[in-house]
Amino acid sequence: MANYFAPSGGHPDQTTLLTDRAVFTEAYAVIPKGTMRDIVTSFLPFWEGTRLWVLARPMTGFAETFSQYIMEVQPGGGSQNPEADSKAQGVLFVVEGGFTLTIDGQTHAMSEGSYAYIPAGANWKLVNDTDTLTRFHWVRKRYEAVDGIDAPEAFVVKEADIAPNAMPGTDGKWATTRFVDPEDVRHDMHVNIVTFQPGAVIPFLETHVMEHGLYVLEGKAVYRLNQDWVEVEAGDFMWLRAFCPQACYAGGPGPFRYLLYKDVNRHMKLA
Repeated sequence: MANYFAPSGGHPDQTTLLTDRAVFTEAYAVIPKGTMRDIVTSFLPFWEGTRLWVLARPMTGFAETFSQYIMEVQPGGGSQNPEADSKAQGVLFVVEGGFTLTIDGQTHAMSEGSYAYIPAGANWKLVNDTDTLTRFHWVRKRYEAVDGIDAPEAFVVKEADIAPNAMPGTDGKWATTRFVDPEDVRHDMHVNIVTFQPGAVIPFLETHVMEHGLYVLEGKAVYRLNQDWVEVEAGDFMWLRAFCPQACYAGGPGPFRYLLYKDVNRHMKLA
């Protein structure tokens, strides 16, 4: 049974030390779970019974391709008109509770571990028709169409139904649950789940063009970001601009898992 951390909000009392791990640099940001309080929630047009934590938004000179929210929807809440940008595609990943998702007339029962890809321009709606609140990630990116290549279609899957792909030479200690075939160039973003078993590492400083959002679903680790080693745990979010060097060491005692966004499969814009 997978564990998915979800924030619950609240507010610290006046005796709490304000020292925490939150940091924003020219190359990366760390937004720890302790910062996800009631006072920093937001609201959206046409969403009822809903609040959200904004983890990432496009920022000139930093990460520019995506936004990421943690949505919290009360029983009976949701939206008949959730996406205001007809060019925005989306991924939903459920970390707590469930809801009914309808995409172009097709209805899907979403629960913990459910993953939905919603193409740009799709007609979709969402309602929490359960008796408990639901929390889920919503990753949004404007779709970059390419002449001669069809846009991808909607799909809904469960993480538990997808076998993770082990990285070569790791004996399965470092694996990625891929919801989209990496060679399917219709897709210009990937949102996957990466799992490290205790003691597993990224054994070199990855330095690449993709921007990243990494939300820790489970466990803890030390992450190398640019020139710094940063401790992270379930509920923390890491936000990386292009070419930020990165590596990881998972110290245990259990698996270290995160939801990972990256932009892929398109030429670099020259203007």
